[in-house]
Amino acid sequence: MTVAEYMTTCLTHPGLGYYTSRDPLGAAGDFTTAPEISQMFGELIGLALAQSWLDQGAPAHFTLAELGPGRGTLMADILRATRRVPGFADAARITLVEISEPLRAAQAEQLADQTVSWVKTAADLPDGPLWLVANEFFDALPIRQFTVDKGDWRERHVGLRDGRLTLGLGGPVALPALARFEKTEGALVELRAGADMVMAEIEARIATHGGAALILDYGDWHSQGDTLQAVRGHRFAEVLDEPGTADLTAHVDFEALRLAAPRLDASQMTPQGVFLERLGITARAQTLAKRMTGAALTAHVAAHRRLTHPEEMGTLFKILGLVPEGADMVPGLER
Repeated sequence: MTVAEYMTTCLTHPGLGYYTSRDPLGAAGDFTTAPEISQMFGELIGLALAQSWLDQGAPAHFTLAELGPGRGTLMADILRATRRVPGFADAARITLVEISEPLRAAQAEQLADQTVSWVKTAADLPDGPLWLVANEFFDALPIRQFTVDKGDWRERHVGLRDGRLTLGLGGPVALPALARFEKTEGALVELRAGADMVMAEIEARIATHGGAALILDYGDWHSQGDTLQAVRGHRFAEVLDEPGTADLTAHVDFEALRLAAPRLDASQMTPQGVFLERLGITARAQTLAKRMTGAALTAHVAAHRRLTHPEEMGTLFKILGLVPEGADMVPGLER
């Protein structure tokens, strides 16, 4: 099977898949995302989206959507931060794109005081104006891996040898999507067809009806190399060991996301730390710190550093903003 087929089976198998059978987040899970680190992350994103909504004329009805919303923490922080923005809460129709039943249950509990709709794919999002956030969503979409071997692009496959899963190569392939990469011996690139389909759905709604998308993930522009990784119990694990028991992700190629939505205006790819600092995270952190002492204050300072410092999440994670052609860019980002 291809690497993409392996990832899909491991992550979304109806009974044994990683995302369909457990809550992977937090200390008891396998990884922690930015919204779980500090409320400041979601608050600032919420206010940036609300300002974008105002900049586009504050439409009376719009979809406020999140792709892969975890436990619902980010959406809860967005809604709390924006409740004083006149008209925003009344106009928003909250829609969460989620396939995991355990996580849907956690989201329902977190957002119990809200009217929420769930869908399984971006194609199921309502038509109309769309303000959307995707935090650590695209990294979990399955990738196909291709390498140049003896002058030809060949796809990596997962197979069985001596009772163990192993990687091998298929025959020569020619795909248009590979044309933007230099064909040098040993080069390895990763493609996400699923990401292109999601971006097409986002583009169709925003280009036609207005809105904005904020994509936050780890990766780079024109990303290359083998970035597939497994995480189990907050530690890196072997990708082919114990399928279905670890989170499988790969770096996001932000160039590919941008190319998949040509009708929208895009921001520069911006480091997370820069984005949050532009939105005022340090001032917000100082305000919250005034009410803290002891261990709570220590944890708060550590959370600010983790979100923004170049040696932590501040540089590894990037932001891409998308808006209709000619519209104001989302605050914190530059066109």
